[in-house]
Amino acid sequence: MDEKTLTEIQADAFRGLVKHLQKRTDAQNIDIMNTAGFCRNCLSKWLVAAAEARGVELSSDEAREMIYGMPYDEYKSKYQEKASDEQMKTFEETKPLHADISGHN
Repeated sequence: MDEKTLTEIQADAFRGLVKHLQKRTDAQNIDIMNTAGFCRNCLSKWLVAAAEARGVELSSDEAREMIYGMPYDEYKSKYQEKASDEQMKTFEETKPLHADISGHN
């Protein structure tokens, strides 16, 4: 497989993941983070980092809107629940396994 085709396939897979996460507003970031070590915010940070690596301007707000499908504050007010003490405890315990987004943690 040539590099261009591979990149296109990877981009399609990424768009599928984003679309799925936009549909699954019931899946809280804290739960995804605690289980998988990344969340919607990580995806937006990876977008910003990838843009920066290519000399392209992409703000955090623009990247989050790409991932959330709406402004971040709107998403938070509609769908984000306050994390429980247990969720926050798990978050702290799993920190060593969380995604590393160079320069954006």
